[in-house]
Amino acid sequence: MLFDDSYKTIITVSEGIFRDKGSKFIAYAYPIKNEEEVKPIITNLKSAHGKARHFCYAYRLTSDRSIFRINDDGEPSGTAGRPILNTLLSKDITNVLIVVVRYFGGTLLGVPGLINAYKTASLEALNSAEIIIKTINDIYEVSFQYLQMNDVMKLIKDESLEILTQKFDIDCSLKMEIRKAQLKQVLGKFEKMEGVKLSYQYSN
Repeated sequence: MLFDDSYKTIITVSEGIFRDKGSKFIAYAYPIKNEEEVKPIITNLKSAHGKARHFCYAYRLTSDRSIFRINDDGEPSGTAGRPILNTLLSKDITNVLIVVVRYFGGTLLGVPGLINAYKTASLEALNSAEIIIKTINDIYEVSFQYLQMNDVMKLIKDESLEILTQKFDIDCSLKMEIRKAQLKQVLGKFEKMEGVKLSYQYSN
């Protein structure tokens, strides 16, 4: 099976606005890497929007899109967080948090009205965002003798690998990114080189 080694996300913060019957819904989309980033973002929004009634959000994390969370923040269950999450699902993006800040206009919108408002504001934010495709890479460290440098560097160049850090001395080492789809063939080629040691570091 061909596994997917790429995912879509956004580059920078974007926003969208939707108004209905005096209520204002301001959606902010943020690129995030982990759950720890969520709380400070919400705190900042609450201090920036002191008069807003609700701060509803949804986020989706990890390249396999397996982590997600929704929060209705006092709106009727299923009317805010879920429609926000659905926009992330429909765009098939991950590592994104969307917070919709609602200023209440005095008129109740009802369940369909709320679902539409949170969804539309979120879509507005995503439509103005720049969506990019990122690949899932494994970071490896390769250690080798100085005399093997040419062979190692040639292989890195041939496979278009990105070098993150390098140290060249009598003993040399460098860290490089290998795209998941290339992993098997690249590691196979390195393993054929005598005296070259590979160690897995982490994925990103």
